[in-house]
Amino acid sequence: MGIKERQERDREAVRRAILDAARDLFVSEGYANVSIRKIAERIEYSPAAIYGYFPSKDDIFFALAEEGFRILSDPARGERPQAAAGDPFDGLRAMFWRLYEFSRDYPQYFALMFVDRNVPRITREYERFTFTRNLKIQAAEQIQACIDAKRFPATVRPMAALRVLTMGLLGVAVMHLGDRLSPSENADDLARDVLDVLIAGLQSGTKLRSSGPPLHCPEIEAKTAIEAKS
Repeated sequence: MGIKERQERDREAVRRAILDAARDLFVSEGYANVSIRKIAERIEYSPAAIYGYFPSKDDIFFALAEEGFRILSDPARGERPQAAAGDPFDGLRAMFWRLYEFSRDYPQYFALMFVDRNVPRITREYERFTFTRNLKIQAAEQIQACIDAKRFPATVRPMAALRVLTMGLLGVAVMHLGDRLSPSENADDLARDVLDVLIAGLQSGTKLRSSGPPLHCPEIEAKTAIEAKS
C-alpha cells in the first residue's frame, strides 16, 4: 500500500470514528445538546481536527442522514416491490414493511432521521438528498399500481394514502423505539396488524381527509387530475 492510499485509509477511519461518535451522542443526548467539542472529546481529538473533516455539526448530521436514507433505500437490505411483480399488494406491503424493518434494525439512524425535532431539515441540502424524493415517488407509484389493478378504488389518492400508511408504521416504530409497548406485545406483529388494517381501510374506500405531501411525479399527478374531473 502506497503512502497516498494509507493516508486516504487513515482519513476515512477518522471520518468514520467522528460519524459513529456523533451518532451515539446525538441519539443519547439529543442533537441540540451535542457540540463539536463533545464529539471531539469522545474520540480524543481536538475540535479543530473535527473541523478538518466537517465544517459544522449540521454537516455531520447530513452525512449521517444520507447514510441512513441510503440504507433505507438499498434493495439488498430488504424485500422490494420488484420481487413481487405478480401482485401490487405484495409490493406495497414489502415497501412499507421495509420502513418498519429499518426502524427495528437501525434504531439510531431512525431516531436521528425521524424522531429528533432539533435536527436540521434535509431540504437545506436539496441536491444531496434528491434520491430520497425518488423513494417517495416509488411508493406513490406502487399505490397507483394497486389502483390501476383495481385493488384500491379509483377514489384513492396516492399521496394521501402514502401519508397514512407511513404514519401508521412510524407510530409503531416510535412506540417500539421508546420502549412504550407492554412486555406481552410483539412489535413485529403490531406493525403487521397496522399495515393490514390500513390497507384494508384503503381497499374499503374509506375517504381520506388529508391530501398528503406534495409530489412532483407527472404520471401520477396527471391521473389524479383526470380522476378529479371525472
